[in-house]
Amino acid sequence: MKKSHVYFMTNKNNTVIYIGVTSNLLKRVYQHKMKVYKGFASKYNCDKLVYFEEFDDINQAITREKQLKAGNRKRKEDLINANNLEWNDLSNGWLFNFT
Repeated sequence: MKKSHVYFMTNKNNTVIYIGVTSNLLKRVYQHKMKVYKGFASKYNCDKLVYFEEFDDINQAITREKQLKAGNRKRKEDLINANNLEWNDLSNGWLFNFT
């Protein structure tokens, strides 16, 4: 069964939090890092993965994404801090090979 993810990306100074949903986290993080799509995340240089949740169903992930986006910044920061206190890039060391 294919997994889906809700994820948070931020910039190098952790001043912006982008929340997204995807059915291929590895590929989507790569796309953010390479600025494949022009939009909010590329405009604000959100290329650091600081949080993600995994779901068995894309509909659950979409529901969670909406819930997270509706929250204020403090709730988002609290969620990141509870799991990644240093706001490290969780994708460090990932191999982005799509050949």
